[in-house]
Amino acid sequence: MPSFKNVNAVLPVRDHAAAVAWYERWVGRAPDVVPAEGVAEWELAENAWIQVAHAPEAAGKTSVVIGVEDIDSLVADLSNEGVNCGGVQDYGFIRLTEVVDPEGNRINFVWENPDYQPPAE
Repeated sequence: MPSFKNVNAVLPVRDHAAAVAWYERWVGRAPDVVPAEGVAEWELAENAWIQVAHAPEAAGKTSVVIGVEDIDSLVADLSNEGVNCGGVQDYGFIRLTEVVDPEGNRINFVWENPDYQPPAE
């Protein structure tokens, strides 16, 4: 089996400058790395990155799932930054919400319930 080191989710966009500004609002900071023109990257957790890349032909066709520690705080924080989430869906074992970036890419935030006990069969 290969030895994996990290995960990068690429979010293709048409308007790179506008997308970077939008991501800066909900991430809460400027990109951690700008490795090339038209590319901006943020490390969200150890070795887990999102990359906003100028790629007009693929813009708006990506979905990424990001695990969070507190979905209610996340929704409140995003709302304070003017980023609107969908409603929080509660499935017992997880709670989730979705944000769609200005290009149409979907960012799903998921909180896993550590106390969930599946029903006895």
